[in-house]
Amino acid sequence: MEDKPTTDTTPAARAFSRREGLKLGVAGIVASATPALAASATQQEGAMTGNSAIRSFSVSFPQADFDDLRRRIAATRWPDREQVNDASQGVQLATTQALARYWTNEYVFRRLEAKLNAYPNFITEIDGLDIHFIHVRSRHEHALPMIVTHGWPGSIVEQLKIIEPLTDPTAHGGDASDAFHLVIPSLPGYGFSGKPTAPGWNPVSIAHAWATLMQRLGYTRYVAQGGDWGNAVSEVMALQQPPGLLGIHTNMAATVPANISRALAFHEAPPADLTAEERNAWDQLADFYGKGLGYAIEMSYRPQTLYGIVDSPVGLAAWMIDHDIRSYLMIARAFAGGTEGLSRDDVLDNVTLYWLTNTAISSARLYWDTTNNLPAGGFFDVRGVQLPVAVSAFPEEIYAAPRSWAERAYPKLIYYNKLPRGTHFAAWEQPDLFVSEMRESFKSLRR
Repeated sequence: MEDKPTTDTTPAARAFSRREGLKLGVAGIVASATPALAASATQQEGAMTGNSAIRSFSVSFPQADFDDLRRRIAATRWPDREQVNDASQGVQLATTQALARYWTNEYVFRRLEAKLNAYPNFITEIDGLDIHFIHVRSRHEHALPMIVTHGWPGSIVEQLKIIEPLTDPTAHGGDASDAFHLVIPSLPGYGFSGKPTAPGWNPVSIAHAWATLMQRLGYTRYVAQGGDWGNAVSEVMALQQPPGLLGIHTNMAATVPANISRALAFHEAPPADLTAEERNAWDQLADFYGKGLGYAIEMSYRPQTLYGIVDSPVGLAAWMIDHDIRSYLMIARAFAGGTEGLSRDDVLDNVTLYWLTNTAISSARLYWDTTNNLPAGGFFDVRGVQLPVAVSAFPEEIYAAPRSWAERAYPKLIYYNKLPRGTHFAAWEQPDLFVSEMRESFKSLRR
């Protein structure tokens, strides 16, 4: 028997606050976080046991979908240029037009299929919904299983670069003792996972589903990793403490102390006793809450209204790359000819996946569901995780969690490191650094 996701649709006073960030209440999560019941039998790929069957999956899109996409890009109706010489009014016209030209004239549309089909893909039904996942087992006998969860506007595309070095470390500068078995699921409503037809899929229910998935795959000891929504899901898993979960790693930690969260919410001055590292985190959070939350507010309040990003591929691309200012500027530099971080192909692989799977709105509903069906709480507020936690602080993340805050937020902090570079999309943009972080983070949890 599996726990069922909550379907309570009562819209209590849980509105998204521009100052506090996405609502993900600690009290509500803890109250809902009873451990998922262990499955009566574990399932391996190809096993057939009613709804718990794990089916092989291959990615294939009709040529007509690519032809339609190219036609729609060419038919884009463009606005006039922004009135300023920076990104303060949003995604700049020159960047968007460069993206559209590359997408139409140089991007290889079948590239995405080939990349995804290079790895074993599967689908299994959990709590009435099809869940898609990539599952790559290491050839090394004592590899540590790890479930890695993406966020928005990400997808499984974010994790493709880390698969080979983590599962086959001896071929990528590591030791056999660094090996992982990787499970990389698509969030409900994202990619090739099913689209929920009723409310109830949020970090609490997803965390239960991920525990069921790991049990179904036969993993009795494993770790979890995530950033963005992946951090929320991983931290909730740690609160639920399903059998076998040893610890988690986050590259977008929830460590903001209550007094800092309150001061930011009420536009107060920063506390005078902040260290330089803490003041940097304050400044990053103040900037994001003040200028960067537009996308999340709309998806939390009115996701169904976003018809434009379902009808216009260029509109979808602009919406997705405007997640946070530092990752946007990196992407803009890529389309201006730069070579740092993400490439143009990287960006368009991800946007193309959203377009071809028609998941612009179904993915956005995760914000609405979390806002309306969980008690209020800041996305970066401390949740009270008691399992071992490892933190990697990338400097251009929405905020780089200071060590002092991480030590207070996670009583069992087993690893902390401040990286020299990297934005919101750590595994995707800085795969070498990310792989090194995974190897170091979980050394103490291996046997």
